[in-house]
Amino acid sequence: QVQLVESGGGLVQPGGSLTLSCAASGFTVSMADMRWYRQPPGKERELVATITAAGSSTDYADSVKGRFFVSRDNVKNTVNLQMNSLKPEDTAVYYCNAKYCGGFLCSYFWGQGTQVTVSS
Repeated sequence: QVQLVESGGGLVQPGGSLTLSCAASGFTVSMADMRWYRQPPGKERELVATITAAGSSTDYADSVKGRFFVSRDNVKNTVNLQMNSLKPEDTAVYYCNAKYCGGFLCSYFWGQGTQVTVSS
């Protein structure tokens, strides 16, 4: 059974840092395109960062480039999001997403989300 569990959220002051972790079970993260999304209060969910299965290339939303960094730990089977220089506008529920393809069929999985609040 596939499961994604996010952790690491919390309250942080502007300018601070947090590292989110997404622990996967039921599949290997190195075989999936992994993404972090976020949903600010009252707004739609938006894509924040991607790390691909093939080549491990990364991509980021313009709003977080140079501040957020996505990585994969193949030993722990986790995907992490290092968030630096946090701003109040980074406040959101952060979700982990996996796109896992087996043959011609791709499936998408979501975690339950973790709250990040940036406030003084």
